[in-house]
Amino acid sequence: MNRSNTNWLITIIVLLAFSIWIDTSKDISLVNPFDVNGDPLFSRNVETKLGLDLRGGLQTLLEADLPEGSTIAAGDLETTRQILEKRANALGVSEIQMQTAGDRRIVAEFPGVKNPEEVISSLQQTGLLEFVDTGDAQPTEGSLIQTDYGTDLTATPETTPPADGAQTVYHTVMTGKDLVTISISQASTSGQYNINFTLSPEGTKIFGDHTAANVGRILAISLDKRVISAPSINGAITSGSGQITGNFTVDSANALAAQLKYGSLPVPIKVVESRTVGATLGEESVRKSLMAGIIGLMVVIIFMLLYYRLPGFIATLALISYAVFSLALFRLVPVVLTLPGIAGFILSIGMAVDANILIFERLKEELRAGRNLRQAIDLGWSRAWPSIRDSNTSTLITCVILYIFGNSFGASMVKGFSITLALGVGVSLFTAIIVTRTFLHTLLDNLKSVEHPRWFGL
Repeated sequence: MNRSNTNWLITIIVLLAFSIWIDTSKDISLVNPFDVNGDPLFSRNVETKLGLDLRGGLQTLLEADLPEGSTIAAGDLETTRQILEKRANALGVSEIQMQTAGDRRIVAEFPGVKNPEEVISSLQQTGLLEFVDTGDAQPTEGSLIQTDYGTDLTATPETTPPADGAQTVYHTVMTGKDLVTISISQASTSGQYNINFTLSPEGTKIFGDHTAANVGRILAISLDKRVISAPSINGAITSGSGQITGNFTVDSANALAAQLKYGSLPVPIKVVESRTVGATLGEESVRKSLMAGIIGLMVVIIFMLLYYRLPGFIATLALISYAVFSLALFRLVPVVLTLPGIAGFILSIGMAVDANILIFERLKEELRAGRNLRQAIDLGWSRAWPSIRDSNTSTLITCVILYIFGNSFGASMVKGFSITLALGVGVSLFTAIIVTRTFLHTLLDNLKSVEHPRWFGL
């Protein structure tokens, strides 16, 4: 066995060990030997993520809350999607699937969500925070107020005209764009949750000047024009930090902190449709699907062993390696597995088997032509490679088309199928190009096929 083959064999063994570690763990972490506090260098949850059809959860269709026919600036809908996804993640909702559909809609899926009302409420709010000078007036928490800061988020308090109507229009001193950091804390005495913030240098000056000139007056804090807190200014606040108090629970405090942390939405949105989805398959059906996949794989292995004999045994090792690599990759990315996604993975197993069959048929042809085993392996692989390359390339092109379709029209099932199939094809190419060939040389270089023709199905 030459040096190159030895290096590849060592690499494959290391990759297999790493993949098995990921496949058998819920959380992985790497220790940082240079950190005196013992903090890990890398830490990641690698549990298998299941989609909406396997776990159930919340499915929501969101739409731009703008007049029909109005134009949405390029990139604004995607920015809105990213902010909404960050908000939902901050609420502790994991494995989110959120994608734009057309130029006005966003499709959101939340597998395993337990608080759909809170999630919908957080998504729907624009997230415009205002510090409003209400003078001596003490607005009640939860009440709506009118301010001189318009709904156009690019406007400024100085350039936005007061709203018409008899309702009092208050002056907005500062908006949430000057917030730098957001965190929540709990009062040790009352147990009440508060939201702490720090300001930018510009915001610090505005806040300091206003509080110094308005001691004893009310500085209301509103979110989307609704008062969440209305404290009295007890003294000048020049430190650039402050605290929002109110009747917050831990959930409502986290929700507000998430909205403030990730900013206002460039496009206001409304919920067009929302429904709670039950798991259509459930654990029992998932177990049966996996069992069917294992049985199918065993049938393929038996066929390879009976027809290709010793090369078939090597193909079995390569297929097992393929399954181990693929599952580790799905957990690391991570890929949210749906039923179509599982189907894509099983289909990619067929692609991996197909590559091995092409190589072994070429190998047998070269052996029949009188080549020695080393020559037959190299020639068989090189002559099978164009067919393997072309078939897998056409499959990857199809995956790209399916992904674009699924992403454009909000068809997450199609998107999941294309992702798992593409990743599976990529891993199958690696096993065909590297793993199978390395195993062939490792086990067969020292054998003489003419002395053991039946071992090769000849």
